[in-house]
Amino acid sequence: MSSAQITLLGAIAGFTIYLGLPIGRLRSPAPRLRAGLNALAIGILIFLVWDVLTHAWAPIDSALSDHRWGTVASGGVVLAVSLALGLVGLVHYDRWSLRRRPAPALSQGPGAAASTELAPAVSSQASRLALMIAIGIGMHNFAEGLAIGNSAAKGELSLAVLLIIGFGLHNATEGFGIVAPLTTEGNRPSWGTLALLGLIGGGPTFVGTLVGQHLVNDTLSIAFLGLAAGSILYVVIELLAVARRAALKELTTWMILAGLLLGFATDAVVTAAGA
Repeated sequence: MSSAQITLLGAIAGFTIYLGLPIGRLRSPAPRLRAGLNALAIGILIFLVWDVLTHAWAPIDSALSDHRWGTVASGGVVLAVSLALGLVGLVHYDRWSLRRRPAPALSQGPGAAASTELAPAVSSQASRLALMIAIGIGMHNFAEGLAIGNSAAKGELSLAVLLIIGFGLHNATEGFGIVAPLTTEGNRPSWGTLALLGLIGGGPTFVGTLVGQHLVNDTLSIAFLGLAAGSILYVVIELLAVARRAALKELTTWMILAGLLLGFATDAVVTAAGA
């Protein structure tokens, strides 16, 4: 299989993320549906945090077993710093962006008019959260692309193809996670917005596949995985706050469980390939 064919398959694996994005176009979804989608996204993203950190820790764990203390120290520092940047960095960025945003003017008229004035602020918050999810998933997918490219570079083509299939299934579920904040707040994003979010979330798989065929570097992979884990964890915290406001505890719990199970199910092919 040629380098171009591997790269093309990596692009297909990344852009399966578009399969889940159109659900964001649902017109005025019912409150229970919005809460259910939000909880499903939480479950998927919790699985992704575990999955990302497992892959980030693997080379460090291997170095510990072999008593390569220099590699342990460097890998541990890279993971800690990138995780902190992804999690705490987003907290500070969010606070900074809130300070820069002008407070919405409250109308002196009826309550309905005031709600209309507040709508742009709500829309902006939901869009920003969806963008953060897409960025976090994009960093995760870049690391996945590196794994695909590295396998191809080592001549392990069967492994590379299985990784492409597994990551493709994975990305198909990640689209739900990206659009969850938009459906929860009752927004209806344009097709252009969905296309951009899909490019941010899925495109890095293609780029990672391209880079991974020419660069095999555990430290780079750890750094991107740490950034991804931190940013996804931040988003999970935000979505849990949304779930609490919905006050549908039983539905939320079941859908979080469903999201977790869906994450494990789509990861099964990758695990079977030995990734």
